[in-house]
Amino acid sequence: MDWQLFHLLNGLLLGHGLVGDEVEDFTLWSVPALAAATIGLWLVARPGTTSRWRVACAGALASAGLALMANQVISHLWERARPTDAHAAAHLYFVAPSHDPSFPSDPAAASFAIAMAVFLVSRRVGTDFFVAAAAISIGRVLVGLHYPGDVAAGALIGMGSAYAVHVLAVRPLGALAAAAARVTDPVLA
Repeated sequence: MDWQLFHLLNGLLLGHGLVGDEVEDFTLWSVPALAAATIGLWLVARPGTTSRWRVACAGALASAGLALMANQVISHLWERARPTDAHAAAHLYFVAPSHDPSFPSDPAAASFAIAMAVFLVSRRVGTDFFVAAAAISIGRVLVGLHYPGDVAAGALIGMGSAYAVHVLAVRPLGALAAAAARVTDPVLA
């Protein structure tokens, strides 16, 4: 079923050369743009306060780091070849091939960790982050870098990491955000 859904989604770009530059740009810049938006949360906080946006920023970055570490462990335990390495019928569009394990997807894990961490602080803004994370993940399947199961697993790992960080480390993150704010506030003011 994973292969069938991959084949369906990956085949959508077959013969659509007009969208190549946009898809390539999105694939290259989507995760860094989401990280920049996360850092932007820090910048919208009023200097001199430990606002929820600073806690959301710190939680999101910590969650993404935890999710990526978990992915490293999992990918060494269960190595899955990329779709284009495993199937001759798979196509790779607009991006260079990667020979890292396909499972789980690092971009999906990081983007869903960020989205969930923001969602736990603000449902409205977090929903926007979830839409971006879903677009990033679907894009990875469309261009041929991951199976749908890879991005689904990455999404679950990311959201689980964010929840764990929120439950276990929200107070230390608040203290860390307050300490970092003492350094950044004079610059932002």
